[in-house]
Amino acid sequence: MSNIAVYPGTFDPITNGHTDLVNRGCRLFDKIIILVGEKTQKNTLFTIDERIKFVEFSFFVIIKKLL
Repeated sequence: MSNIAVYPGTFDPITNGHTDLVNRGCRLFDKIIILVGEKTQKNTLFTIDERIKFVEFSFFVIIKKLL
């Protein structure tokens, strides 16, 4: 059985804290699912598509390593 973490957030913008948490999580979990929230009570600086791209770009190296 694999250990899976789910990390939800708006990531608006993505910060060093977000990336640090995921990097640390990679050592603890077999898989981390990152959920980028669309509906939020706060006004976002970036669109949902931009935030998804930021997350994909930020974790590209980790994703490639895991594949």
